[in-house]
Amino acid sequence: MEVCKHDEFCGGCIYQGTPYAEQLKIKEQEVLNLLEKKGIACGEILPIEPAPSQYRYRNKMEYTFGDMEKGGDMTLGMHRKKHFMSIVTVDQCQLVHEDFNRVLRATLDFCQEKGYSFYHKKSHKGLLRHLIVRRGVHTGELLVNLVTSTEPGFDEEGYVKALQQLPLEHTLVGILRTFNDSLADAVKCDELKTLWGRDYYMERIMDLDFKVSAFSFFQTNVEAVENLYSYAINLIDDFSGKVAFDLFCGTGTITQTLAKKARKAVGVELVEEAVAAAKSNAALNGLDNCQFIAGDVFEVLETVTEKPDVIVVDPPRMGISPKALDKIISYGVEQMVYVSCNPKTLVENLYYLQYYGYEVRSLKPFDNFAGTRHTECVALVVRGG
Repeated sequence: MEVCKHDEFCGGCIYQGTPYAEQLKIKEQEVLNLLEKKGIACGEILPIEPAPSQYRYRNKMEYTFGDMEKGGDMTLGMHRKKHFMSIVTVDQCQLVHEDFNRVLRATLDFCQEKGYSFYHKKSHKGLLRHLIVRRGVHTGELLVNLVTSTEPGFDEEGYVKALQQLPLEHTLVGILRTFNDSLADAVKCDELKTLWGRDYYMERIMDLDFKVSAFSFFQTNVEAVENLYSYAINLIDDFSGKVAFDLFCGTGTITQTLAKKARKAVGVELVEEAVAAAKSNAALNGLDNCQFIAGDVFEVLETVTEKPDVIVVDPPRMGISPKALDKIISYGVEQMVYVSCNPKTLVENLYYLQYYGYEVRSLKPFDNFAGTRHTECVALVVRGG
């Protein structure tokens, strides 16, 4: 595939024009360098797992309304690299399904024809703020969410018709409007209105059904994450009769997969909305040996009386705090699986675990976001003899 037409201005994919095999080598070497620099002794370092698809893999995009040049035509897309106030229209992006590009183009055309204004970050006036498109990869469902201020005059009925007329490969299941008058340049929801259809889409991962609402966190590359999770869970010897803790569990994909094998699975997550979604998804899948607790991992572990036999961690980019790590170490579990979306904080945490008597038996990098700078890793950590 040729270099993306948006590459000159959009900062999304840093490896445009770099052969894929070379991208993998660069990412793998970055991980090896970090491990070496920190002195992490690994029993085995496995080769990087390539992405199942290099293109069209993202199941969610958050676009911003703005302009490319001050006073120029309205644009809808991504922030321009090195020019944060400028927005580049990305209607031919290669990381998303073509339906996303169709919805983006139709939305921008509709809003330009109507003469609507976009929300100005400095004056805090204007109507249009963001467009969020999400899809169920295995279900073929599409959810569209337009984020506006409460400024009057938007033709909701006309917008619904414009989207319904599009030749889409997915099934459009919901068109939403989010009202946001917050001064911050971020998607906040003051009120959510369903213009048509429903306010969620369905997805299926690891033989589990998930109901994904407009703002709930969900894995961005479904096919790749299935590979990663399957690999991570298979690292654990035996679950039968065991209690498994899934820390930083998000909407509970790993927790529920663990629950199918373990006696009990406990998921802990800071974001309350994600925990609510995890609970309803576990009910949807008929799993009654799952428990989800909302709160800071360290604080929750301080109050939980149950002891885990095995621990899976999947922390955010900043890794695990020393306090939470101390608590995790105090359980003395034989096996721990660390799923990481940031190799830099992973090696810091592994160094800490190594200092306290744990050994890194194996580590494997995964390229879940081809073309971008992100690399995921899975490490199996065992208690030293």
